[in-house]
Amino acid sequence: MTGTTVTDRPEGPATGRFAPSPTGTLHLGSLATATASFLDARLHGGRWLLRMEDLDRAREVPGAAAGILGDLERLGFWWDGPVVYQSQRHDLYQQAVAALEARGLAYPCSCTRRDLGATDDLGGYPGTCRAGTRRSGPTAMRFRADLSPLGPFVDRLQGPVEVDPSALGDPVIRRRDGLYAYQLAVVVDDAAQGVTDVMRGADLLPSSYWQRSLQRALGLPEPRYAHLPLVCEPGGAKLSKSARALARQDGSPSEQIWRVLSLLRQAPPPELARAPLAELWDWAIGHWRLGALRTVASLPAD
Repeated sequence: MTGTTVTDRPEGPATGRFAPSPTGTLHLGSLATATASFLDARLHGGRWLLRMEDLDRAREVPGAAAGILGDLERLGFWWDGPVVYQSQRHDLYQQAVAALEARGLAYPCSCTRRDLGATDDLGGYPGTCRAGTRRSGPTAMRFRADLSPLGPFVDRLQGPVEVDPSALGDPVIRRRDGLYAYQLAVVVDDAAQGVTDVMRGADLLPSSYWQRSLQRALGLPEPRYAHLPLVCEPGGAKLSKSARALARQDGSPSEQIWRVLSLLRQAPPPELARAPLAELWDWAIGHWRLGALRTVASLPAD
């Protein structure tokens, strides 16, 4: 992957979204992503949607979804329309899988993690089952990513990005246990909800190749992407999902949002840390500058 120059999002209405997984409490990294996406959509007079990525119910922490919604409300976020839950959208995902399979763009795969060794979802599946499964029993479904070749795309922060498809291989779109995979679900949902702008962490940048390939194969629109620098521990390690939970942070909602705005290099005036929350959000929306993050490699949590 390479990145050089950057283009901004064109003026006009936008639809952004925040899509947390209810596997724990809202933490600082997720809050930074939510804030950036929210401000970008609101600055351009657009909609901001909320979606729970709760496909894997075994990993879901009881009460986590309600806790995330409660934290967002407490911190002054507001969203358009009802919250969408992926666990209620299986029919849409199955239709997409069936459409790909009918066109020869998806195939069953009997490989297990043991078969693949160190290879994982971002490790480059070697295409072992393209010509047929090797054993009977439950199978996953994989997408033939190489049949929808793509050129570079321009990320709003990272600039021109080019991914070597041979390094990724064919992603799973439906797992052996019948659950639909993130790569498929996020593409179907973004299109169904009319999402025009996706903001997420830079660790998901490689997934953009698979998702853009799926969008092309399914005839779906491609949103604009902005992959944000990751929030890291002071020593540079990636912030774990269990770390920096909001419950561990002191201060009022205004103080917490002020800290996140500072983390995002928005330079909020110090006095706004003690201002009413609505006043702080008004300032933040009017002064949002995605470009402040363009030369930032990572965001130290402290």
